[in-house]
Amino acid sequence: MLSRLIIRNYALIEDLDISFSHKLNILTGETGAGKSIILGALSLLLGQRAESRYFFNQQKKCVIEGIFAVSGYNLSSFFVEKDLDYEDETVLRREISADGKSRAFINDTPVNLTVLRELGELLIDIHSQHATLEINDEKFQLLVVDSLAANATLLTAYQENYLAYKKDTARLKELEEESRQAKADLDYYQYQFNELEQASLINDEQEILEQELTALSHAEEIKRNLIAATYLLNDNEQAAVVQLKESLSQLQHIERFFPSVKELSQRLESTIIEIKDIAAEIETLEQKTQINEERSAEINERLAIIYNLQKKHRVTTIQELTDIKARLSDKLYSISFADDEIEKLKAGCSKLKAELIGLSDTLSASRNEVIPSIEDRIKEMLTEVGMPHAVLKIENILLDEDLLNYTGRNKIQFLFSANKGQEPAPVNKVASGGELSRLMLSIKSLISRHTALPTIIFDEIDTGISGEVALKVGRILEKLADGMQVIAITHLPQIASKGDAHYCVYKDEKQDKTHTNINLLSKEDRIMEIAKMLSGENPGEFALQHARELLETGY
Repeated sequence: MLSRLIIRNYALIEDLDISFSHKLNILTGETGAGKSIILGALSLLLGQRAESRYFFNQQKKCVIEGIFAVSGYNLSSFFVEKDLDYEDETVLRREISADGKSRAFINDTPVNLTVLRELGELLIDIHSQHATLEINDEKFQLLVVDSLAANATLLTAYQENYLAYKKDTARLKELEEESRQAKADLDYYQYQFNELEQASLINDEQEILEQELTALSHAEEIKRNLIAATYLLNDNEQAAVVQLKESLSQLQHIERFFPSVKELSQRLESTIIEIKDIAAEIETLEQKTQINEERSAEINERLAIIYNLQKKHRVTTIQELTDIKARLSDKLYSISFADDEIEKLKAGCSKLKAELIGLSDTLSASRNEVIPSIEDRIKEMLTEVGMPHAVLKIENILLDEDLLNYTGRNKIQFLFSANKGQEPAPVNKVASGGELSRLMLSIKSLISRHTALPTIIFDEIDTGISGEVALKVGRILEKLADGMQVIAITHLPQIASKGDAHYCVYKDEKQDKTHTNINLLSKEDRIMEIAKMLSGENPGEFALQHARELLETGY
């Protein structure tokens, strides 16, 4: 529950600090005094987006802080999930700077607005006079039925299966489209693969062939130069070997009387042997070198195949062509086995759908079972608030199996009649503002007993009612406050008299500036406030006596 609310620098509020009762809290005050401003500040604390133009002082930041007693509401799992420190007394704080930048905190840990809003939805339900529009919403109507049918566990199981089913059907659709496209491209992929397969490509083949072709293209020049080299080394009268042999003979001739040249002679002899070997190898190469136009044509033809494949696939190496061939092989394999995967997924989807239909039927039966009880209990509560002939009928239409959705396959519709003999019709077509307020109060009162919400706020739930009906609405709020904290903003003395704590919101002026303030009323102040609500600004003795009676007896 909301234990304390602190508001600084918001709209007409400079500094406000309010502590609330854990039961029924009443807020009253003249129209325009600032009751809605307090509610607006609370909405900001619960994650609503902010506008800096609502600041009391544009030079300062706005700070709104709420202290909540949360023990007993099973909220610790939320704090664990969001990696927040859990405290039985949890503090929510919102700071908005003059430039519009906003920061939010939960127990002094910075959080984003989404987390703040999620926790706020677990702490407070704000029902404003405009929220009666919610009663026409199909999602809200279904929520009412499921809350009272205690369908939370069953609905969670259904929704988990539904999300799995949607995921698998989306994947199935994707696979079928891929398969359709792949089959359309199958011949093209097969042609490309066969072309690469028939080419029988070998790594490094291109480089070897290019080198061989270069040699064949220059065979005549190579042969001529090899012959010339052999001639100069070995065959000419002035050949290198002949000259070296003559040099060796000269050295050997002086060895006997000049031993120092012996080593040089040996080295020269080794050189002659090496040059002879080189000359022999050159001659062998020359004999092997042939002008072979047929082989050149073969190599050119082979390289043309390789170059054309590389150009076609926009690559430059045989390795890249080999990789493309492998990928084409994988595609062909996946296409050939895609139908098996599709059939397997279809079977899985059919099984999930059958389970969903079973769960949706169980949900539908649970909803059908609780609907008569809801109708009876709402009728009882409407009678309590002065609408003895009012009827709420709840239609539960079972949709076709192909129309399964996130909540099952039921279409819930509330039909309402406020008067005897009037045929029930959709709520928005037959109910007045006052009737809607009382109907919504009855529904909220009923479902609040089946939820763990700590606090509910009613903003002018008394729209369109007065007199005895107002007293009965007050009693419902009083009874509701036995199980949860209720904060009610009201203009009616009959409702105001039911509060465990009564606050008066008022305006005053300081230094030519209007301020909104709030006071917790004492017993005597409360008598005066209710008397003013009964008769005006200057109540007489009769109004004061009536106020005392309302507070003492409730009548």
